[in-house]
Amino acid sequence: MKDQAKVIAALLIGAAAGAALGLLLAPEKGTELRGDIADYINDLVDNAKNKAQTTAHDIKEYSSNVVDKAKTKFNGTVSDLWDAKDHAVDAAKAKFNDIAGTATDVAEDAKSKVKATADNLNNSVQNA
Repeated sequence: MKDQAKVIAALLIGAAAGAALGLLLAPEKGTELRGDIADYINDLVDNAKNKAQTTAHDIKEYSSNVVDKAKTKFNGTVSDLWDAKDHAVDAAKAKFNDIAGTATDVAEDAKSKVKATADNLNNSVQNA
C-alpha cells in the first residue's frame, strides 16, 4: 500500500512539473500563463482530493468489513462456549440425579436392613 502511494505521488509530481515546464515554454502572455498554471494546479489538487477521499472511503469500508468479520467470529466463539457450558451443566445435572437416585436406593436398602435386624432382635427378645 505504501509503495502504491509513493508511485502515485511521484507520478503526480512529475505530471505537474512537466505541465508547468510546458506552460512556461509555450508562447503565451504572462497573465494567461499564470492563469493556465493556476487552473492546472487546481485540477491536480481536485484530483488528489478525489483520490484521497476515494481511498479513505475504501479503507473505511475495508476496515468495517474486517470488524464485522471479527465480530461474527467472536460471536460464533461465544455461542460455542455457551453451548458447551449448557452441555456441561446438563451432563452434571444428569450425573447428580443418577448419584442422588443411587444414594436414595442405598439409604432405602440400609433402612430396610436396619428394620429387619431390629425386628429380628425384637422377636428374639420377646421369645426369650
